[in-house]
Amino acid sequence: MTGPAIEMAGVNKWFGDFHVLRDISLTVGQGEKVVICGPSGSGKSTVVRCINRLEAHQTGTIRVDGIELTDSAASIRAIRSEVGMVFQQFNLFPHLTVLENLMLGPVKARGLGRREAEARARHYLDRVRIPEQADKRPGQLSGGQQQRVAIARSLCMEPKVMLFDEPTSALDPEMISEVLEVMTGLARDGMTMVVVTHEMGFARRVADSMIFMDAGEIVETGPPEIFFSAPRSDRCRKFLSQILHH
Repeated sequence: MTGPAIEMAGVNKWFGDFHVLRDISLTVGQGEKVVICGPSGSGKSTVVRCINRLEAHQTGTIRVDGIELTDSAASIRAIRSEVGMVFQQFNLFPHLTVLENLMLGPVKARGLGRREAEARARHYLDRVRIPEQADKRPGQLSGGQQQRVAIARSLCMEPKVMLFDEPTSALDPEMISEVLEVMTGLARDGMTMVVVTHEMGFARRVADSMIFMDAGEIVETGPPEIFFSAPRSDRCRKFLSQILHH
């Protein structure tokens, strides 16, 4: 894979009359970690949802790994097979064990044999540090453990890009760090990541670039050292002062 992992150029999206994304252009390089922050309703979740076509954009272009995202089922399939997504909700199947949840995608979508799929599932459960939970059902796990299972499930598809949409916002405070630790490990291993989060300590440690969104626009971008110490816009300054002083 050469060229950028993700390119968005002049992307606009409306929900009815509401202009939710306004001329969004951004490029994410191979192995780059981008953190998107901003007040709620600023469009940041919609950006990541457009990258894997959970939401359709109306104008502009989105390319993932050089493939343009169009209405064609083939382009959507091709892109979804490269892109893992982790949400606030864990979306695990409650009637399946953790191991079965992880094996489902590789067997069904990738045609892996069961033995190979199980080996891969155990490998990624190890990676998120909960190998001992393989035979439990999701309901028997803590929220932090369930979110780590959800990350492992995405990794089992061996994606080239991982998208995270506020992955810790539904968790109790004591569980947030265990999930961020797993994400920090992924970042260190070179995974291309786009993360929507309010966890600014994580952003400082992991991001190559920060993006601040407000009212559907990218207001400011920059490396964390400049973004946090010398934000250029009033809107960004105000947002950071609110979030960093909580």
